[in-house]
Amino acid sequence: MAFSLTRLGFAGLAGIFVLASGEGFAQQAAPANPAPAGQPQTQSAAPAQPQGPIRLDLVGTQPQWTKVCGHDQAANKDVCYTTRDFSAQANQAPVLAVAVYDIKGDDTRIVRLLMPVGLMLRPGFRFWVDSGTTLDGAFEICFPNGCFAESRVKGPTIDQMKKGTTLNIAVRNQANNEVTFGVPLADFGKTFDGPAVDPKVLEAEQKKFQEELQKRADEERKKLEAQKQGGGSPTGGAAPPTSAPAATPAPAPAAPAQSKSK
Repeated sequence: MAFSLTRLGFAGLAGIFVLASGEGFAQQAAPANPAPAGQPQTQSAAPAQPQGPIRLDLVGTQPQWTKVCGHDQAANKDVCYTTRDFSAQANQAPVLAVAVYDIKGDDTRIVRLLMPVGLMLRPGFRFWVDSGTTLDGAFEICFPNGCFAESRVKGPTIDQMKKGTTLNIAVRNQANNEVTFGVPLADFGKTFDGPAVDPKVLEAEQKKFQEELQKRADEERKKLEAQKQGGGSPTGGAAPPTSAPAATPAPAPAAPAQSKSK
């Protein structure tokens, strides 16, 4: 069963996990002893690395969760997954995606994530619902537009997600700071237990979303070009964007392996 997240563009987010502090992007430290006026500044020390945990509370990029069902030819089983993409702000390209796989006849579910690049892979990830028990997961494979990670869970964990408010996902960035994503769980249970979406409807929604991203990117480019012609420099010399975030299809991971019921 292919992961249907086809519109994620993570490259621009990678810097957040290297530079972000608890209050946003880290600022370079000012010299401890500024030179007097008229004398050149000297670099007395390297900028301080941001310290402490980072939390990013995300919002859904679609109105609701989506349930997709189909037949996994490799495992010869019917599989449904309930999925949603999330971003730091509404109406922006996704930065993280969650999909919960339910394999017919198997009491083990798979929580599969598509995470941004720029994270430490060896520690894996941890996740918990609200203030509940912490569970572990591991990264499986990375591609230029993101990394797949997953964990196998039992029914009680899914029940917690159905009743819970927030799914917390903790990873570590390149500065070894912990980054926690807060994923809202509103209506997850309703969608997980409800009927699957028509694939044609899902495809139309994805096309509409990509068109909206392209439109906003074009509008932003025109604004930047107009400001540049007027002598302004709102981007500090950076080149204006020329297209919407990358829409390279997310590679489909291998079909979920058959797990033995306990």
